[in-house]
Amino acid sequence: MCLILLMWRVDPEFPVVLAANRDEFHARPTAGAAWWPGRSGVLAGRDLKAGGTWLGVTSRGRFAALTNFRDPAAQRAGARSRGELVTEVLESGLSVGDTLTRLRKVGADYNGFNMIFSDGHRLGIYESARGEGRELEPGLFGLSNHLLDTPWPKVQNAKNRLAAVLTRDENAILDLLRDDRPAPDADLPQTGVRLEWERLLSSAFVRADDYGTRCSTVVRFDRAGRATFDEWSWDRRGTESGRQSYEFELEEPPC
Repeated sequence: MCLILLMWRVDPEFPVVLAANRDEFHARPTAGAAWWPGRSGVLAGRDLKAGGTWLGVTSRGRFAALTNFRDPAAQRAGARSRGELVTEVLESGLSVGDTLTRLRKVGADYNGFNMIFSDGHRLGIYESARGEGRELEPGLFGLSNHLLDTPWPKVQNAKNRLAAVLTRDENAILDLLRDDRPAPDADLPQTGVRLEWERLLSSAFVRADDYGTRCSTVVRFDRAGRATFDEWSWDRRGTESGRQSYEFELEEPPC
């Protein structure tokens, strides 16, 4: 997952609006979003190589989404899959505070990551590069492959566009996730990858033969407790290859 946008308790009609792109190698096997059998109310895609997920929600109103922290020099072969952390957060009954305590204990076992998550009542962020996390107040947040709200062009542009659109307009949200315009070289971050990769990864929607945006997801919880989950899958050309849509009632309306 390389871009996550979250409006948390900003729009009174939609207390939760979550929009995200997952960037991954096209060869990595993946299952589209579905209710997981044998799992307590988990709706998520699945990484068929490691078994975890990058983003999911539950019928109880929990959600979690994860990005990798881009630092090639710090990557360790054989580290545990970060996707299992998202699964753990979704399936647990832990509060945001208890989850932060748990992540402080185990975060160093994984390659660098950021996870934004909610227990249905509160919102938290954990950044493993800092070894620390915190609860978040209502606001509009953007997360890519660095720390929360790092002002990379793709994060800033997407946040500005989300703030300007009606959060009930699914097409407008998808349009900003499909923005494949690269940032100017002068605005590119320096994260330890080659310049051509910095250019490629600087757009919200990534297109390349071997690597790119595999899916886009929009999740909305309304004030009456209805949830919608829409996921579009993309092939290596950036053409739609599938769509999953779900609507369900939350067990508890959002606060």
